Amino acid sequence: MGAKRGGSLRKGARGGRGSRWALAAVVAAVLAFVAAVAGYSGRGESGSGSRTSAGVHGPASAVVPSVSAPGPSASPSVPSAGAPSPASSVAPVAAPVPSPGEPVVAEMSIPSIGVEDLDVMPYEGTTDDRAGTRIQDRGVAASPYGERGGVGPGGIGNYLVTAHRLSAGGPLRELPSVAVGDLVHVTARGTVYTYEIVETRTTSFRSARSLAEQRAAVPGEPGEKPTRAMITLSTCATPEDNAAGNFWRDAQHNPEHRIDKIGVLTSTRPA
Repeated sequence: MGAKRGGSLRKGARGGRGSRWALAAVVAAVLAFVAAVAGYSGRGESGSGSRTSAGVHGPASAVVPSVSAPGPSASPSVPSAGAPSPASSVAPVAAPVPSPGEPVVAEMSIPSIGVEDLDVMPYEGTTDDRAGTRIQDRGVAASPYGERGGVGPGGIGNYLVTAHRLSAGGPLRELPSVAVGDLVHVTARGTVYTYEIVETRTTSFRSARSLAEQRAAVPGEPGEKPTRAMITLSTCATPEDNAAGNFWRDAQHNPEHRIDKIGVLTSTRPA
């Protein structure tokens, strides 16, 4: 009986050890499976985080944007060598056509100082002589022609026009304020001649040289051959002379100095 019990105990011990080993093997297998699953999941999460970091927070070198070549519509338009440029396709402005320069009755407007349709009467003589002053005394402008005068409206040379500033209604009272770039329109025989002011001069009636410059075919250049149609608008400088204490007067009671505005013909058109 004792031997049987001892044998049974030894068999039980061996059976117990076998059960424990089997249990340990099962546990180990389960742990290995769990570890394998966890490792696979960790690798997947790590890869996803890397892409997010590279796309948003990673260094700029990790992001390489793709650049596609521009299509035909993106190419800049380059004109061919034979195609005219926009500037060259604009027709040039035609030069004004001067008149024969015959002395005729005309009307003059100076928009910048409000002069409209001022009559300009031609006469044979020179600026502000007795005949010219009598015309001005009627409240109109006078334009001398002949050997000591100028040309008619639109003619090549110097179209001389004078009028009072203080008397006879003072048609040119605002002439001193006419500026470079202002326009003067003269209408004669169905044509409007437009001059642009380019210069202001002062003439002294006590200086032969100064008078010659005023009356020259090219204003300011006695003896110079004219090539353009020009205009000289002239009126007295009485207020300026009086302010300077200069009370000199000529036989027609004109002060010493005249204010002259010089212009060049820039365009002509039908009236």
